[in-house]
Amino acid sequence: MRLNGKATIVTGAASGIGRATAVLFAENGARVLAVDRPGSDLKGTASFNPAIRLFEADIAAPDSPGRIIDAAIDRFDRLDVLMNNAGVSLRILVEDMKEEEWDRVHSINLRAQFLLARAAIPHLKRSGAGRIINIASVMAEVTDYGNAAYCAAKAGIGGLTRTLALELGKHGITANYIEPGAIVTGLTQKSFSNPEISAVWSRKSPLKRLGQPIDIARAALFLASEDASFVTGHGLRVDGGLLLRC
Repeated sequence: MRLNGKATIVTGAASGIGRATAVLFAENGARVLAVDRPGSDLKGTASFNPAIRLFEADIAAPDSPGRIIDAAIDRFDRLDVLMNNAGVSLRILVEDMKEEEWDRVHSINLRAQFLLARAAIPHLKRSGAGRIINIASVMAEVTDYGNAAYCAAKAGIGGLTRTLALELGKHGITANYIEPGAIVTGLTQKSFSNPEISAVWSRKSPLKRLGQPIDIARAALFLASEDASFVTGHGLRVDGGLLLRC
């Protein structure tokens, strides 16, 4: 019960990494506010544990950060852990990309993380040992064709998180980010359901397999727990060794 009694928020919790993390947090004693957009399968997440409470919101909406934080305080009367997981992916060459496409990726993958963190800070200060965990990507360090918006946003998460760690350390708050590699999630399921694509990416890892959402959830559990009380401003790469030869 490494998070016994902790009040937590997990965004993008209807599937993939978010669902796995919400369930693992609850299994370890946390009270979890699972957040995802309206119409997503949040009920499927809640079915795993009664400690998981649900809140529907488009995190890119202007009023959503405040509403999400308020919902957690209303339900739990405190906030100890914020995990910014929700994200989108887009693959368009720069010369073909519309400004609104760029803005959409950044509004969800970076701006919403900033706004949620900012709204959470007063409550995390009262926790005495608050945790901010942001999900970035190995694409914060490397790139590929058509990934300009995604890579820029994920690299931005690193800069945001390091600065949060610097500014909030005196309040006992840690801020870290995770860099997943090739993980089978809702965003990647369509590609990895193709056996040829799955085999290629499996071969890229020294472990010779694709990552699963639980692999990232376990890293998040570590960062949320007292085991990581002296870890802050860190980017934890969880990629099965994918970048070792890049």
